[in-house]
Amino acid sequence: MPDARKHRGPHPEDRRLFGPEALPRLTQAAADLVWLLDRGYALTSSLKLVGDRYALRARQRLALARALAPWSLVLARGEKQVPLEQLAGRSVWLDGYNTLLTVEAALAGGVVLECRDRTFRDMASVHGSYRRVQETLPALELLGRSLERFQVASARWFLDRPVSNSGRLRRLMLQTAEKHGWNWTVELVFSPDGALCEPGSQVVVSSDAAVLDRCRAWANLNAWLIPHGVPQAHRVRLAPGPTN
Repeated sequence: MPDARKHRGPHPEDRRLFGPEALPRLTQAAADLVWLLDRGYALTSSLKLVGDRYALRARQRLALARALAPWSLVLARGEKQVPLEQLAGRSVWLDGYNTLLTVEAALAGGVVLECRDRTFRDMASVHGSYRRVQETLPALELLGRSLERFQVASARWFLDRPVSNSGRLRRLMLQTAEKHGWNWTVELVFSPDGALCEPGSQVVVSSDAAVLDRCRAWANLNAWLIPHGVPQAHRVRLAPGPTN
C-alpha cells in the first residue's frame, strides 16, 4: 500500500505511552536500565529484563534503546563534541536523513527524545523510501537558518543513495540553499555513516550513535535548534546521570 502520510507526526499511541501518567514509570525504567548498562550488561538482555519488569510496550522499549547508553560512551562522545560557537567559518558534514527527520518530527508533534548523551533523537525511521511531508521544507529552512546563525562556512549533506526519493530530496535541498544563498552541497552515497567517519578534519552533525562513536568530531545542532526553533515540540527527557 502506498505511503500517504502528510506529516512526520506522532504515533497514535504516543499520547498514552509518553504522556504525564506514563513518564514516572518510564523514567524509573530508564534509571534501572542505565544501572545495568553502566556495569557492562548488554543492551538487548538488559532492555528485556527492564521492559518486562515495568510491562513496557514495544515503542517505549525502542525509546529507551535510542535514548540511553553506558556512561563510558556518553563521556567519550562528549570529549569529541565541538561547541556550536566554534563552527564559525568552518565546514560541517551533515547526516542528512538523521538530522532532517528529527526536525520534521519535532515540527509535526512527534516524540523527540532528550537522550543521555545530550542529543535529541526522534522515533521515526526510513525503511527503503523517503516521503516528503509538509514539515520537510520548514525543517530544511530551520536547519539552514541555524547553520547561518552559527556562521558555518559550508554544509556538505550526505543522503542514502539506496533510499527511494533521495534524488528528489537532494533537488529540494539545493533549491532551498540557492534561494537563501547558503553554501550547500548534497551527495548521494551508499553509506553515509562510512563517509561521515572518514579520516579528516570535518565536524559532523548527527545524533546517530554509531556515527558519534566513530567520527573525529561532532556538533549537537538539533539539541540547540529544537528548543529554540520548535519550542512546542513534544520532548521526552530520558537522560539519567552516572550511576554509582
